[in-house]
Amino acid sequence: MVRIYYSLYDRMLQEQRLLRAFAKVKSNKGAAGIDGQSVTGFAERLPEEIAQLVCELKDKSYRPKPVRRVEIPKPDGGVRKLGIPSVRDRVVQQTLLDILQPIFDPDFHPSSYGYRPGRSCHQAIAKASLFIRRYRRRWVVDMDLSRCFDTLNHDLIIQGFRRKVTDGSILGLLRMFLQSGIMVDGDWQPSRLGSPQGGVISPLIANVYLDAFDQYMKNRGHRIVRYADDILILSCSKRGAENALKVARSYLEKELLLTVNERKTRIVHSGKGVYYLGVIIDSRYTRIQPDKLGQFKQKVRSITRRNSPVNLEKVISDLNPLLRGFANYFRVANCRNQFRELAS
Repeated sequence: MVRIYYSLYDRMLQEQRLLRAFAKVKSNKGAAGIDGQSVTGFAERLPEEIAQLVCELKDKSYRPKPVRRVEIPKPDGGVRKLGIPSVRDRVVQQTLLDILQPIFDPDFHPSSYGYRPGRSCHQAIAKASLFIRRYRRRWVVDMDLSRCFDTLNHDLIIQGFRRKVTDGSILGLLRMFLQSGIMVDGDWQPSRLGSPQGGVISPLIANVYLDAFDQYMKNRGHRIVRYADDILILSCSKRGAENALKVARSYLEKELLLTVNERKTRIVHSGKGVYYLGVIIDSRYTRIQPDKLGQFKQKVRSITRRNSPVNLEKVISDLNPLLRGFANYFRVANCRNQFRELAS
């Protein structure tokens, strides 16, 4: 039986909740929004800023500002479009997230790992490896969605949250964030679809939205592993994988109004390697993807250029986090020999 939450908005009006939310926003750092106010600037006026937010939320005059559009180049070409909210909007979003996440997260699909407390890429890789090696589900649908965050339907988002939350003020606040618009080169553009990557609340929105797909596949007996919009469906036979892809495509496109990227979606046998979250999972081993090795080497070369004017102490301080991050992430792979080669 699903528990329904009728009254949650009063929690948004508690100063201590907003202060705890700001502490999280501050720890995540991040750039300023369209108003130019930095996290440091907000902190310098913290009592006044929090009091103002409480007042606006209480009398329902609070309106989120449009997000600032930032484009980040992708390694494979193209750009990832991020939306950077103002600091005050990030505080309100974080408060909303702190209220809603404990309500929705416990009932998410057990094989959903993206942007969830206590879950990680490593666990997603381990679950996929378990399905492939122990349960011999070696035919894998590697599914890619086209611009998933940018094409989420607003009405379906609200419908997903309404399954457990009927507080109209909370749902109205959520819709305001979805429809606040985007500033691009000084011009305001409406946001009729999607939840901009970069928003604090956006990962939960995506998980609530895609959990409908997760549960549908589970009820149909299909085994999946999902990290945000990176989806694997694991089957015991090629015919089973083909059927799973057909079922998944139909539900995603007809019910959730998303688009499957046909160019990047494929069925692969683990004997040839399944590319997932930076590694290659095959029937016996897990390896680092070659392009991730190449990117790592290029970053090391750029830091350690012989003709660089930077002193040795600066080189070491830049290099150590890169080395630690690479080693910590890819320790999930069978890569002792590769690490030895890199070290030499």
